[in-house]
Amino acid sequence: MIENLIRKNRSCRRFYQNTSVDMQTLEGLVNLGRLSASAGNLQPLTYALSCNAKKNDEIFSCLAWAAYLKDWPGPEEGERPVAYIVVLLDMVISKDPGCDHGIACQSIMLGAREKGLAGCMIGAIDRERLKIILKIPDQYKILLVVALGTPKETVVIESVLGPDKSIKYWRDEKGIHHVPKRSLQNIIVGAFK
Repeated sequence: MIENLIRKNRSCRRFYQNTSVDMQTLEGLVNLGRLSASAGNLQPLTYALSCNAKKNDEIFSCLAWAAYLKDWPGPEEGERPVAYIVVLLDMVISKDPGCDHGIACQSIMLGAREKGLAGCMIGAIDRERLKIILKIPDQYKILLVVALGTPKETVVIESVLGPDKSIKYWRDEKGIHHVPKRSLQNIIVGAFK
């Protein structure tokens, strides 16, 4: 059921680093992005893939993790992603990705969850440095990085926001990651029968 898959598809930031993800799996996930809807069917997205430990360390160094967790600098060694999909815009095809990268990345993340993997879409990227590390030609613009691996954390959706109405996620003393979500009634502003 798609709802169950979506509920399980939370941003995961800690992984079993001793469990690998192979290139064939990454290509299969990118294929889900390729098959997804694209504005005007322009298909301007391209991808750089890594499941190489040395290259992964270099990619990791260009990313910022979990802005709301002020005392947490990101996954420790042993909990880092084992694969990355770097989502690029081919600016020869289009200067504006519209919402294509969001659609494609959601398809990739759902495909990963279906395979027992988890991921995190990251937009806090040192793009210039990553472009150099990956030797990305100038016609491509880095949009997002999807970090992937076997999940090492539990993520729980909170159905009620706290008294302060905060949408900020947090970790409890057991390391469980809590993600508040607005109620369905609070997000529907019009319903016409």
